[in-house]
Amino acid sequence: MALFNTTKYPPSLLYILMTIGPSLILLSIIEKYKNKITDFFIVFGRVPLFYYFSHVFLIHITAIIFLMIENKDYSIMLNMTPFLPNQYQLMEYGYPLWVVYLVWVIVILILYPICYKYMKYKSNSKKWWLSYL
Repeated sequence: MALFNTTKYPPSLLYILMTIGPSLILLSIIEKYKNKITDFFIVFGRVPLFYYFSHVFLIHITAIIFLMIENKDYSIMLNMTPFLPNQYQLMEYGYPLWVVYLVWVIVILILYPICYKYMKYKSNSKKWWLSYL
């Protein structure tokens, strides 16, 4: 079993090969097919930075709203001066894993039409700065 004795931090060559290798093989198999499922994922692949900024903003606002509904202190979410708050301040926050997955799916479904419109705008507009976003 020494073959699977890998380290993630710092990343060993074996760890990189075990994670990236199967991903690239799967990608080479999947890219031959074109259907509605692949079109769905292509939208996010064409606007990755836009999706990243949008999902961080949406999840942050959603977390603040949920904390307000639960009457919990949400000021820690508004004050990002230390950027990463003390872990003991966050111990009372959190949701079960099924809620996290549900929020994940909802965020993707909410951002899909926004990313699709931005993808269309980006492909029709020739502004230089759009290539970075």
